[in-house]
Amino acid sequence: MKALVVLPTYNEIENIERMLRAIRSIVPNEQILVVDDGSPDGTADVAERVGLELGSIEVLKRTGKSGLGSAYRAGFAWGLEHQFDAFVEIDCDFSHDPRELPTMLALAADYEVVIGSRYIPGGSIPSWSTSRLLLSKGGNRYASMMLGLGVSDSTAGYRVYQASALEKINYSHVKADGYGFQIEMTYRARRGGATIVEHPISFTDRTEGESKMSRAIVTEALWMVTKWGVARLVGGPRLN
Repeated sequence: MKALVVLPTYNEIENIERMLRAIRSIVPNEQILVVDDGSPDGTADVAERVGLELGSIEVLKRTGKSGLGSAYRAGFAWGLEHQFDAFVEIDCDFSHDPRELPTMLALAADYEVVIGSRYIPGGSIPSWSTSRLLLSKGGNRYASMMLGLGVSDSTAGYRVYQASALEKINYSHVKADGYGFQIEMTYRARRGGATIVEHPISFTDRTEGESKMSRAIVTEALWMVTKWGVARLVGGPRLN
């Protein structure tokens, strides 16, 4: 299976070189695509330099900050054009442990969507407070209940998709970003009949650089879940 690791970046100069070297050491045969949203700190330049040294690293430079969902859509389009079979979503800040990649890629041979889950047995978020953990778990339970997802961690950003899953999802029509993007991708995958499995991971907050999470992203996700859930319950308009 020919896999592409899609790595979205914006101002990740503290992490990009370490992450590229970590991924290359753990899955040495996989291609990496850095999708950089015009980082003013020079992230893309560092990625290109490391790519010249290590090989099999491409940098897709974009002119502005368009969001996580947009970056992944661009990465998926590039990978499908180059005939990759599987696509990895992973954060650049080491909140997702690259050492899980071999196991998740192996699972992707049998499942169309592999979700690195914090909320199944074996998963954890050791650095979060109890209140933050309960809020996140509650949001995930709400999304699963409203949308019939049948997964514990629909907001998880560490994933592997088979190319066939992206076709079932109709990924180019996904509009949300941040948490909303991951939920919408899960919802579309479930509605499209893709096979889904969750793999336990330990999630660690970044230690370098600034978080891209915002109140607007969380609000967007809650509104979209409610809107889709109500439409699902009353037989309203479906996702395109």
